[in-house]
Amino acid sequence: MIFWATILLIFYTYAGYPIVLLFGYAAAQLRRDLNYLFGRQNRRVADNDHQPSISVVIAAFNEEACIERKLENLAQTEYPKDRLQIIIVSDGSTDRTNELLRSITLQGLEVILLPERKGKPNALNVGIERATGEVLVFSDAATLFAPDAISKMARHYADEKVGAVCGSLKFENSTESQATEGVYWKYEAMLRLMEARWGATLTASGAIYSLRRSCFRPLPEGTMIEDFLVPMAARAQGFAVLYDPEVIGTDQAASSVSGEFTRRVRLAMGSFRALGQLMQLRLDAVTAFAFISHKLLRWVLPFLMIGAWVSNCFLLRSNVYQVLLLLQLSFYLWGIIGFVFVKHLRSVRFALIGYFLLAMNAAFLIGFFRSLGSRGGVTWRRVS
Repeated sequence: MIFWATILLIFYTYAGYPIVLLFGYAAAQLRRDLNYLFGRQNRRVADNDHQPSISVVIAAFNEEACIERKLENLAQTEYPKDRLQIIIVSDGSTDRTNELLRSITLQGLEVILLPERKGKPNALNVGIERATGEVLVFSDAATLFAPDAISKMARHYADEKVGAVCGSLKFENSTESQATEGVYWKYEAMLRLMEARWGATLTASGAIYSLRRSCFRPLPEGTMIEDFLVPMAARAQGFAVLYDPEVIGTDQAASSVSGEFTRRVRLAMGSFRALGQLMQLRLDAVTAFAFISHKLLRWVLPFLMIGAWVSNCFLLRSNVYQVLLLLQLSFYLWGIIGFVFVKHLRSVRFALIGYFLLAMNAAFLIGFFRSLGSRGGVTWRRVS
């Protein structure tokens, strides 16, 4: 029973849930098309002329390599400059970030230089206290927005029921990340698009999303997955959370699986620490189903994999279970080969997927145990 329960949950997490989403996506699209054909209702509810005041809030730490490029990018936005406030909070930077920020002149720019590093949640709280916009736009210093990204986010807030709008992040990949994270991100983007059609968007990319100012609640110290908690909190308040794939930002992916591994360990720590808070949110049935299927099962997947392997070892009297154990061992061997020969397999399509999946699940296992430790202040560092 343990073996088959874990195997079915693993299959459901990676394949079953996407299949369920696909049928739900098709049904939702058909309903929208029929409403349009017979009721002549516009399928797009966004108002392209809606231009609320916007505050872009960016928490930065040692971003001398990209902060000037980021501000140049925001200066090129198509959004009206008289309705755009840009707040950069330097979280105790020790490189030339503060020097560069003092030297930059840009309409609507406000710079806050914190004397010591207290973590991203504190930096965001400080920045939002200074914000005057009806809508907050969050981003990272290294993420570049498409010229119309802010305008396309802003249009949705003409609907008073909308609390948050999540954008789509594209990556400039290295050869290794293109063969691993690049493939996985396409899979993840597909899930997000189908969840959006269901009205069950769960999370944002912290590099490009927005929030109605009235929905924001100060982030507790130690928060590590604010781009998940902030939209979920808006949904719990009764607001809609949208995903708009036309809102595009570009970032640099971690150049290697080891770099992404570091980020996933931190993500896992934040996920497990926030689990109690997330469980207290009142979510509708569809969103709760998506949360369990897309997030919670992903977080506990390493334990399911261990359970499947250990229970399989007690069932070897049957040929069927011997074959199933061999298949499991083949997957782990695939991942180990990818790790050992990563430099030689980068150009072979799908050759490193096993390595990537194994590494990401190992990261969540490590992140779980680290989440049980100290809960002090949290700082962040960009991975390479």
